[in-house]
Amino acid sequence: MSASGFVALVVVVLVVIAFIKTVTIVPQQSAYVIEMFGKYNRTIEAGFNILIPFVEVIRYRHSLKEDALDIPEQVCITRDNVQVAVDGILYMKVMNPERASYGIQDYQYAVMQLAQTTLRSEIGKIELDRTFEERAHINTQVVTELDKASEAWGVKVLRYELKNITPPQDILAAMEKQMRAEREKRATVLTSEGHRDAAVNNAEGEKQQVIKASEARRQQQINEAEGQASAILAVAKATAEGLRQVSDAIAAPGGFEAVQLRVAEQYIKEFGNIAKVGNTMIVPANLSDAASMVATAMQVVNRRPVALK
Repeated sequence: MSASGFVALVVVVLVVIAFIKTVTIVPQQSAYVIEMFGKYNRTIEAGFNILIPFVEVIRYRHSLKEDALDIPEQVCITRDNVQVAVDGILYMKVMNPERASYGIQDYQYAVMQLAQTTLRSEIGKIELDRTFEERAHINTQVVTELDKASEAWGVKVLRYELKNITPPQDILAAMEKQMRAEREKRATVLTSEGHRDAAVNNAEGEKQQVIKASEARRQQQINEAEGQASAILAVAKATAEGLRQVSDAIAAPGGFEAVQLRVAEQYIKEFGNIAKVGNTMIVPANLSDAASMVATAMQVVNRRPVALK
C-alpha cells in the first residue's frame, strides 16, 4: 500500500470515529448526562443528538421510567418489644438526571437504606396488634420521610408497600389462641343475646295474648249486656205495644162485651183446672153466680181503658 493510500485509510477511520462520537441517539424515556472536560455541560433527552467529538462525553445514562426496588426483609421491634420480620417494595422515578448523577453516589442504595431505617422507626411506634391494621399509615409515613431526603438526589419516591409482616412462631400461636378465644366469646355472647331476645319475645307475646284475651272478654261482656238490654227494651216495647192494642180494642165498639166474655171463659177454665189438680179445694160462696164473678173482675177492666186513654 502506498503512503497516500495509508493516509487516506487513516483519514477515513478518523472520520468514522468522529461521526460515532458526534452522533448520539437517546432512547425514549431516557436521559444522558454530558460532560465537557470533566465538568457537567448539559442533559440530552430522547431523540437524535450531536456531540462535539473528543470534547463532550456521555458520563451518566439514566432511565426515566418508574422503577421498583425490592426492600430486603429486616427485623423490627414493635412498641411492645416484639420482633417482627418486615419486607416491602418501593416505587421511585428519576426526576432530575443532573442531581441523580452528582447529588449522591448511588441513589438506589441510598433510598433502600433510608427506607429500611424509616420502616424500623415507624414499626417501633406502634404495638404488634396494630401493625396489621396500620399498614396504610406506615406506607404513607415511609414515603413522606423518603421524599424529604430524595428531593436533593433528583429522584421521587412514588409509593411504598409492605409485603409481609411475620411475627415469631410463639407470638403467632398466642395470637391464634387469642383470636380463637375471642371468637368463642363472641359466639357465647351472641347465644346469650339470642336466648334473651327469645325470652323477651315470648314474654311480650304472652303479655299481648293476655291483653287481647281480656279485651275480648270485656267486649263479650259489653256485647252480652247490650244484647240483654236490647232484649229487655224490645220486650218492654212489645208489652207496651200489646197493652196499647188491648186498650184500643177494649175502647172500640163491642170491645168491652168481648172482654167480659173472655173473662168468663177464663174463669170457668181455671176453676175447672183447680178441680183436676187436687181432691180438696175451697169453694167461694157465690160459686153458682158466674155473672157476679165476671162483674167483680170487670170492675178492674172498667177503670183501665180510662187510664190508658
